[in-house]
Amino acid sequence: MTQAPHQTGKVVSLAVSTKKGIPKTCVSEVTVVENHGIEGDAHAGPWHRQVSLLAREGIETMVAKGLTVGFGDFAENVATEGIDWLKVPVGTRVAMGNAVVLEITQIGKTCHKPCAIFHRAGDCIMPREGIFGKVLAGGTLRVGDAVSVGAV
Repeated sequence: MTQAPHQTGKVVSLAVSTKKGIPKTCVSEVTVVENHGIEGDAHAGPWHRQVSLLAREGIETMVAKGLTVGFGDFAENVATEGIDWLKVPVGTRVAMGNAVVLEITQIGKTCHKPCAIFHRAGDCIMPREGIFGKVLAGGTLRVGDAVSVGAV
């Protein structure tokens, strides 16, 4: 386990989709399944990018640049407030809500071709600011739940 500076924040959005490469639909709660991801989401499965995270602050930066985007538009599962994800190294554990624990497995991603999200939004921050994790402990996650980085 990697040690990261302790940070706290909260979940401001949860989103899911049944297909990859498209914006996700916002929901008020999700079921997070150990070693799988978010129930019903296309990105769930036996791999290292089971859950995607993005900072609200990053989305707001894109809006300030003139893009018409909101929660779920970058295909993030969880948007948070108060966490500087770019300071969270791979291997860090993150507690969310009452029971969910993720291990950060990847920062950013390579997009081999512009997807529907890029074409719709005009830019995508997931390659630069998207954070991905594997589920170590599952449970129910709700908008408004606490997020704690580096203290798990």
